Amino acid sequence: MTDKPKGAFWIAHVKVLDTVAYGKYAALAGPAIAAHGGTFLARGGRYVQLEGNDRARNVVARFPSLDAAVACYHSAAYQEALSHARGASERDLMVVEED
Repeated sequence: MTDKPKGAFWIAHVKVLDTVAYGKYAALAGPAIAAHGGTFLARGGRYVQLEGNDRARNVVARFPSLDAAVACYHSAAYQEALSHARGASERDLMVVEED
């Protein structure tokens, strides 16, 4: 029996400051994430803030591996998308490997 490869979750907490510029980011980020095997599990839906900094936009995407998620972040396509988010948002982003 072989071990199943571990997936990873890309978790972002975002406060959007400029909706037009952030919209450009979102339009480009989705295809970049999909190109690396990422699929969205949650994007900006209802939430309850229980601790920490409240950021109204919360995104969770699943990738086939931690390496795929990190490669996506560093890809030219995602970095192009990210250029529109800089200054248009306050963001925290992490990738965590599933158990």
